[in-house]
Amino acid sequence: MKIFIKQRILTPSAFNLLKTQNQKGNEEHINKTETAGKQKESVRKVGQSILGLVFILIAASLSAQDELLNELTKEPVTDETIATFKGSRVINLQSVETRPKGTLEFIFSHRFGRINQGAYTLWGLDDAYVRLGLEYGITDKLGVGLGRNSIDKSFDAFMRYKVFAQQSGKVPVTVTALGTLNYRSSPKKDESIVPITANDRISYVGQLLIARKFTPGLSLQINPIIVHRNTVDQQYENNDDFALGFAGRQKVSRSMAITAEYLVRLNARENDAPAYERYNAIGFGIDIETGGHVFQLVFTNSLGLIERSVVTETSGNFWDGDIHFGFNVTRTFQLSRKK
Repeated sequence: MKIFIKQRILTPSAFNLLKTQNQKGNEEHINKTETAGKQKESVRKVGQSILGLVFILIAASLSAQDELLNELTKEPVTDETIATFKGSRVINLQSVETRPKGTLEFIFSHRFGRINQGAYTLWGLDDAYVRLGLEYGITDKLGVGLGRNSIDKSFDAFMRYKVFAQQSGKVPVTVTALGTLNYRSSPKKDESIVPITANDRISYVGQLLIARKFTPGLSLQINPIIVHRNTVDQQYENNDDFALGFAGRQKVSRSMAITAEYLVRLNARENDAPAYERYNAIGFGIDIETGGHVFQLVFTNSLGLIERSVVTETSGNFWDGDIHFGFNVTRTFQLSRKK
C-alpha cells in the first residue's frame, strides 16, 4: 500500500503575507513586554515617592512635637522675671509667686508620721495629716486664699500682694507681702481643760517674701515672719514670735528641681523637755512639673502646714530623725479667658 503525502506549496504572495503577520506578532509581543516594564517602573517610582512623602511627614511631625514641647516649657517674653519658684509653696513656707489673674489654684498638702517610728507604723505611713487649700488670682499681683488643716482643725485665710517683680538691670529682687488669719477650732469648748473663747483661737501671721532668680535654674528666697497668737501658755510661749526663713530652688532638668528651706526662730524660749520642746523647721524636697500639676515630694521635721504651726509648733528634731515624709500637689485652673 502506497501512502501519498500532499505538500502545500506557498506562492510568493502567500509567503510575504505570512512573513508580515509574524513580524506584527513579534512587534506586538515586544510592545507588550515594553509596556509591562514601563508599568512596573511607574509603580516603583510611585512607591518611592509615597515612601519619601511618609518619611517627610514623620520628620515634620517629630519636629512639630519638639517645637510644641519647647513652646510649652519656655518662659514668656517679658521684662519681669517669672517662675522664680514653680509653686506657691517652697516646702512648708510660702513663695513669692502669685497666681495670674483669673487663675484658681488647688493645693493638697499631705504629711505622714515620723520615719523613725519604725516598722510598727510602717515608718510613719500609718499616720496622715492634710491641708486642703484654694488660692485665686484677683489680678496678676493680688491673690486671696482659704485653707483647712486637719492637725488641729485650723482654718486659714490669707491675702498676698506682689509689691514689685525682679527686672533685669532695673529691680534686683521680687518682693511679695502676705498676711494670714488663722482660726483653730480644736479643742471643742466643752473639751478644753481651761476656759476658751473664739478670740483665744485666733492668730495672725505677717511676712515679707524677698527672692531673686540668679540663673534660669537657681532661685533663693529670704522671708522675715512675725506670728501673733492671742492666747498662749505664758510659762513656755510668746504671744509674738519672730522668725527668718531661707529657701532655695535648683533645677536639675526641664521638669525637675531640688528645693530646701530652713527657718530660724529669733526669740525662741529654751526647751524644757518633756513638757515643752520646739525646734527650727528644716525641709528638703523634689519638685516635679507635669503639665498643669506641680508635684512636690518633701522631707521635713515639721507637721505644720501653715506658718503659725511651722514657726511655733515644730516639735521634732530633724537631726535626731524626727522626719516626716509627705507631698504637696498643686493644680491650676484658668477660670477667666486671658486677654
